[in-house]
Amino acid sequence: MNLLRWLVSALAVVALVASAFLTLAVLRPEPESLEFDAYDVTGVTWGRDFHLIGHDGKPHELADFHGKVAALYFGYTRCPDVCPTTMATLGEAVRLLGNDAKRVQGLFVTVDPSHDKPAVLARYVPSFHESFIGLYGDAQAIERTAREFKVQSSRDHSSPVFVFDPRGRLRLILQPEATPESIARDMRHLLQENELARRLGVT
Repeated sequence: MNLLRWLVSALAVVALVASAFLTLAVLRPEPESLEFDAYDVTGVTWGRDFHLIGHDGKPHELADFHGKVAALYFGYTRCPDVCPTTMATLGEAVRLLGNDAKRVQGLFVTVDPSHDKPAVLARYVPSFHESFIGLYGDAQAIERTAREFKVQSSRDHSSPVFVFDPRGRLRLILQPEATPESIARDMRHLLQENELARRLGVT
């Protein structure tokens, strides 16, 4: 009887392992599809968090957006060219995701807090996508956040877009020439990757 129980348990383990491998094989994207158009910075030790106020008056940190792909951009509302162009590209990329758009969060950090008050950010940031959030703080908070992301906290800037996966890890830096299509593709990859990890119980 003990031998029979052992055999049943062993077969159950084998079946479980086989099921896990089958799930991995079915869900894993093709190797070439895992290549990102953006710069892959997985594993960097900076760009870990921020503590700022949203244009809605609520405090925000990176953990608030776990479960979503978050795209963080530093800019200012009076920027005549780069900022609105970048934000418009991000907005279009999110719209291209269709139903997956609700799992993406756009974040705009002002580097001009003396001008970009909540009311200004509330008009400007959601104009690119209704879900986007403008973030601000005092000069010290902005400087601290900029240092964490290795960018300049001034209006004389050329800031990249930082993309986090749903587990809150900085994964990608978008290239200046990125199109809405390439951004949407990379974001979808991160969402699919997270779904695979969730199904396999990877933390």
